[in-house]
Amino acid sequence: MAVDVETVLRGPQAYDTARKSLELMERHQVWPTPLNFEIWNHFVADPEGPLARELSRLIAIGEPLTDSLSEELASVFLPKTRLNDQIRDAGDQLSKELVSVSRAIQAAQRSNEAYGQTLQGAHKDLNPDADREVVRKMIEGLAMATKRVQRENRSLEKRLSESSQEVTRLREHLEQVRRDATTDGLTNLANRKAFDEELERACAESDQNGTTICLAVLDIDHFKSFNDTWGHQTGDQVIRYVASVIGRIGALPRFAARYGGEEFAMIFPGESVAQVEERLEEIREEVSSRMLKRRSTNEDLGTVTISAGMALRRPNEAGTYCMERADAALYASKRTGRNRVTNGEAISNAA
Repeated sequence: MAVDVETVLRGPQAYDTARKSLELMERHQVWPTPLNFEIWNHFVADPEGPLARELSRLIAIGEPLTDSLSEELASVFLPKTRLNDQIRDAGDQLSKELVSVSRAIQAAQRSNEAYGQTLQGAHKDLNPDADREVVRKMIEGLAMATKRVQRENRSLEKRLSESSQEVTRLREHLEQVRRDATTDGLTNLANRKAFDEELERACAESDQNGTTICLAVLDIDHFKSFNDTWGHQTGDQVIRYVASVIGRIGALPRFAARYGGEEFAMIFPGESVAQVEERLEEIREEVSSRMLKRRSTNEDLGTVTISAGMALRRPNEAGTYCMERADAALYASKRTGRNRVTNGEAISNAA
C-alpha cells in the first residue's frame, strides 16, 4: 500500500522522519535546501515508494546528488512539482496562443485601415467628369481591395475559431490537473488538501448565512492488524470498499474525503445533528454488513467495521476547533468498543 507521506509528516513519526532525513543528507553531502529536504522526507517516509527506489538506484551507481538532479526527481515524483510544471506548461501554451491571436488581429486591423484609405481615395477621385477608363480602373482596384480584406477576415475568423478550440482544450486540461491535484489516487475521493479547502469555503458560507454545518471523522477499526495479517494490497482493497460506501452516502451536497491512511472526513452542510448521526449509522451498518473476500485468492476476510465521531460547527466558530471535537468523538468511539458513532455534542453537553 502506498504510504501517505503527508499524513506521516503530520503524525507522531514526523520529527523522527525529519531527523533521519537530515542525517541522510549530511551522510551523502546533500545541502538541506527546502527541495532536498522534501525529497529526503519522502525517501524516509516511504522507503518502498517510486521516488525512494529511484534515489536508491542513483546512490548505488554513484550518481552525484546535485541540485539539478533533485529538480529532475521532484519534477517526476513530487505531486506539487508535477502540478506546478503542468500549470506552467499550460500557461506557456496559452501565452503563445494569445500572442498569435494578437498578431492576427493586428494584421486584420492594418488590412482594414488600408481598405478604408483605398475607399477614401476612391471617394475623392470619383466625380461626374471622371473618365470612363479611370472609373473602370478604380472599380477594379476597389474589387481587389475588397477581396483582399475578405480573405484577411476569413483568415482571422479561422484563426479565432482555432484559438477558441485551443483555449477550451487548455481550460479542460487545467481543470483535469486541478481535479488530479485534489483527488486521492487510491479511493477517488477528495484528498486532504481538497477537504481543507472545502471546509474553509463551507465555514465562510456558514458564517455569511448564519447556519450550522456538521463535521465527521471516520476510521477503519483495527486496520493495522488487518494490514499486517493480509498485506498492503488487501488493505488497499478494504480502504477502497469503505471509501465507496462513504462516497455514495457522502455525495453532493455533502463532501467526503480520504483524510489520510485509513481515516476519512465528511462535511454535512445544512443538516441537523440527528440527520448526520443517522447517515453515519447508515455508513457504519453497511460497511459491517458485508463479508469481504480477498480478491487474489477468494479467501474469506471476514468483516470490517468503522468508528466515527461527529461535531456541530456553529457560525463564526473555527473549523479546526470543530474538527478537534469530531476527532475527540472518534476517539471516544474507539475507547468504548469501536464499531460505533459518537455524537460530540452529547459529549460536550455531558461535560
